[in-house]
Amino acid sequence: MENGSNVLSFILFACHMTFAYRVTSTLLLLLTYLMTLSGNILIILLIWKSHHLHSPMYMFLTNISFLEIWFTSTVMPKLLSILAYENRAISTNGCLTQCYFYFCLGTAELFLLTVMSFDRYVAVCYPLKYVNVMRTEFCLKLSLGCWIGGFAFNIVQTILVADLPFCKSNIIDHFFCDVEPLLILACSDTSLIKIINLISSAVVVFGSLVCIVISYLHIISAIFKVSTVKSRWKSFSTCVSHLVLVFIVYGSSLFLCLRKTTGSMDFSKLSAFLTGIVTPLLNPFVYTLRNNQVKEALKQLLSGKTMTL
Repeated sequence: MENGSNVLSFILFACHMTFAYRVTSTLLLLLTYLMTLSGNILIILLIWKSHHLHSPMYMFLTNISFLEIWFTSTVMPKLLSILAYENRAISTNGCLTQCYFYFCLGTAELFLLTVMSFDRYVAVCYPLKYVNVMRTEFCLKLSLGCWIGGFAFNIVQTILVADLPFCKSNIIDHFFCDVEPLLILACSDTSLIKIINLISSAVVVFGSLVCIVISYLHIISAIFKVSTVKSRWKSFSTCVSHLVLVFIVYGSSLFLCLRKTTGSMDFSKLSAFLTGIVTPLLNPFVYTLRNNQVKEALKQLLSGKTMTL
């Protein structure tokens, strides 16, 4: 291949796999995908059907669950196709589209988690002003801003990658179209894209994490001012599910940043597996097992009781 115009498709995950390994991996990943879809859809339905879950926190959780459905769907269908049918080929446009949506949805998720920390900050530190501050219109604007910000933030990097000529090979050492393996295949200077990619990732991950940490420092300070231990735990328990999800998401995102500094493809695959497959699967369990209101709504749904709209 002499220039980018000759690259019509890429080959993903080009390694030999035994039939037994393919079958086992396909079944496990298919089960994971179905559990992820059903779990997040269940969360959305519970919040929609149950009146006592119609609050700003659960509005943001609906956005998170909806996002997780699309996030894992950018990776899993193609990965299942590779394992089940050895269909490793993906078009250039399809590859760039997958790459763009993966990072846009990941960025939007970090923004949503940051907004949810602000919601918890207002609820704990200013409970009397909560209803006036976190109005439905304001929450909708925050949610829309997270989605728009996530999709706008990655446009420049995607355009720069799309303009690259690929002449070294068309084999991507990954199970989806990630930026780093694409840059390895480029036959022009990619240093500018790498710098932009590293800075943007650091700004999004560490910038949003700083905002979350600041929110929780104020929350912890407010909780310690409460007189009784029971009241302290009641205040903190409203933040537990969000904190667990923050640890999961940011733990995998830090792997992503570490990948960018080390250049290791093993870190790349691990971070992609955690963010694109593991995190969307765990999200429904975090909010059903650690949240009494969601558990109560689930019990009502399973018992066949009609929930108040």
